[in-house]
Amino acid sequence: MSQQETDGRIGVDDEGFIVDTEDCEEREAAYRARGTSRPITVVGNPVLHKECKDVTEFGDELAQLIDDMFASQKTAEGVGLAANQIGVDLKVFVYDCPDDDGNRHTGVVCNPVLEELAPEARVLDDSNEGCLSVPTAYASLARPDYAVVRGQDAQGNPIKVRGSGYFARCLQHETDHLYGYLYIDRLSKRDRKDALRQMEEGTPRYETVPND
Repeated sequence: MSQQETDGRIGVDDEGFIVDTEDCEEREAAYRARGTSRPITVVGNPVLHKECKDVTEFGDELAQLIDDMFASQKTAEGVGLAANQIGVDLKVFVYDCPDDDGNRHTGVVCNPVLEELAPEARVLDDSNEGCLSVPTAYASLARPDYAVVRGQDAQGNPIKVRGSGYFARCLQHETDHLYGYLYIDRLSKRDRKDALRQMEEGTPRYETVPND
C-alpha cells in the first residue's frame, strides 16, 4: 500500500503547491469511510463567531476529526467544511471542490493563512455564495478570483494551496470561517437581512444543531 493510500499525503508541483487534483475520488472515499457524519452548526452558534484555536497536535484525534469532516461534508452535499461548522474549535478545513475549469480539488488545510494578493492580481468575481451554516440562503458576494492559502497538512507539514474561480472562493470562504466570519458578515446590512430571511423560510436538507 502506497504512502498516499495510508496517510493521505499528496505531492507538490514545481512551485511548491500541493497537487490536490489527483486520486480525488479514492482519497475522499477513504476519509469518508473512516468518518462519522455530524450535524452542522448554524449562524448564531458561538463557535462560528470567534477565531478558532490553532491546531498544535497532529495525531490520531486530528485524523479522526478530518475523517468526520469529510463524512459530514458529503452528507450535507457541501464542497468545503470548517471544523467549527461541526462544533469543533480548531483551525482546520477540508474541501472537495471543482474549479471553473472542471478540475476537482480534494484536501485538508490546518492553520490556514490567506495570502494578500498584489493589487494587479486582484480580479473580483461577483458570484452567488452559500454556506452550510446558513442553510437554504444565497447572496451575491465579490471575492478575488484567485487565492493562495498557506498552512499545514494533517501531519503538520507546511503546505501551499492555490485555487481559481469557484475553488478560490471556497478557499477564502473556509479560511474566513476559522477566523470567525461567515460570508453573510461581508454583505451589506440589507443583503444580510435577506439571506437570514431565506434561511428562516427554508428547510435544511441535512441535520443541524439547534441554537439555544
